[in-house]
Amino acid sequence: MAFAKHELLAALVLPVSLMLIGAGCSLKASRPAGTLLEGVVSQGGPMANARVSVFDARGQKREARADGQGRYALDVEGMQAPLMLLAVEPGNDNCSDSARPWAKCFGALLPDLKPGQSNVGNLNALSDRALSSVASALKYKGPQALLDKGTTAGIDAGLIREKNAGGLPAVLQALKDAGVADAERFDPVTTPMKADGKGADAVLSVLVHNRGYDNDTGVPGGTSILDTEYRYVGNEEPLDLHSAQAALARIKDPAWTRVLIVGDSTASTYEKFRLPRMGWGQVFEELFKSDARVKVLNNAKSGRSSRNFYNQGYWQEMAQYLRPGDYVIIHHGHNDQNCDGSKGSRGAADVANLCTYPNDAQGRRQFPVGKPEMSFQASLETYVKEARARGAIPVIMTPTTRVWNSNRKEGFPVVPNHFTSAGQGSGGFAFTGDYSQTIRDTARANRLPLIDIEARTIAFANAHQSDWKNYWLAVDPAKYPWYGTQSSGTQAKPDTTHFQEAGARAVAAMVAEGIKETAGLEALAAKLR
Repeated sequence: MAFAKHELLAALVLPVSLMLIGAGCSLKASRPAGTLLEGVVSQGGPMANARVSVFDARGQKREARADGQGRYALDVEGMQAPLMLLAVEPGNDNCSDSARPWAKCFGALLPDLKPGQSNVGNLNALSDRALSSVASALKYKGPQALLDKGTTAGIDAGLIREKNAGGLPAVLQALKDAGVADAERFDPVTTPMKADGKGADAVLSVLVHNRGYDNDTGVPGGTSILDTEYRYVGNEEPLDLHSAQAALARIKDPAWTRVLIVGDSTASTYEKFRLPRMGWGQVFEELFKSDARVKVLNNAKSGRSSRNFYNQGYWQEMAQYLRPGDYVIIHHGHNDQNCDGSKGSRGAADVANLCTYPNDAQGRRQFPVGKPEMSFQASLETYVKEARARGAIPVIMTPTTRVWNSNRKEGFPVVPNHFTSAGQGSGGFAFTGDYSQTIRDTARANRLPLIDIEARTIAFANAHQSDWKNYWLAVDPAKYPWYGTQSSGTQAKPDTTHFQEAGARAVAAMVAEGIKETAGLEALAAKLR
């Protein structure tokens, strides 16, 4: 059987290369001549056994498998730069389908190749964010859409270099604090590294990698980077390595109690440029006694329903730290309602990836034939089962209210509004019903502690008819210029769903009061101020 040159080199070189890496020896001394690509797949520690694929400007593809330390080596003789790299965790190959759980997928772009030499191509959260920036410049929805193209044809090497370097200011001081030599010249793709928790990998160890979601199409969106407190990391909000390491130490410490928040935008932690917008989860930890050793993990995410919060990996990122005796607060319902399939802009994507259906008036689950995961109760029970399997205590809450009257418009008196009906919207609902009641059904069926935050926030809103805009998001753009470009959240166009700081703190206090008043949560209540 005849072999192409690159196939023969791969057969001869790679086994030797990987053995030498494992032995800690230099590859250069014993390698045959050829153009090689080697690097590390790291997620703050090795992504062991990851599948690494490499694509070039002609659409050629080559593959390798990382070893237990996340290292791979691959013959790229004959490939034409730029190269595009994809690493996928073992056991799940889904980087694109938003209706199923996503794999952890990292991409990278390598602008140049040195012929006949070894080239470095690392894959990690920072390389994926750089790829995302290139994808955005080229009008792709996110990095995976560019990766799925399978070729780098038409991608300018200069753009790649610019974007690979563009994220450096956000982590530069952290790299220096981690002891990275010549940190000013660090490149997440081409700087040699190890997945050993030191140097650059110490920085990666405190980063949380998220890929977003495009509402209109349902495809994976752009990459964002957070720290261990689930605060966004960007050039305007640089990473504080020591603070993030201290938070991670508390998260991992068995002497601390973890409280995980599974939720949506009403609980989220927001970027500083969005101040004074806040979610209640952003300030919740402050309500616990300073000596109580409680760590709140708030990975609540804007726009996510109970179903795609799970599928996009937000739950799994937090759940890896769960220990017996921890708590999981399940707070979904706002976005699960997005089930109008006939809605023009995003109806089909919502139904395919986002929506869940409430129980009917008799408490029976509703879902399309063969798709029980689209039952809201079944979706909520996913978290209940997984929390209990880890020895944690699940707590369920109804959603916070919108400032809506009985006409489902801004106004008073505020009434319950987390339901869908046959005559609502454009009539594209396969099933309708009450989401808050489904949460109560779920609590009863699973014997869960229930906190009715909808009722509490309705009472609060109706008691604050004259000053409700001081709590929900209705700010002066002259004071907060970012809101001058937004369609809502201003005094002229209030956001009736989300909160500013005073509202976030008020809701967090209501959650704390609910914990104190709910049977089965006495141990957690004792840790509150």
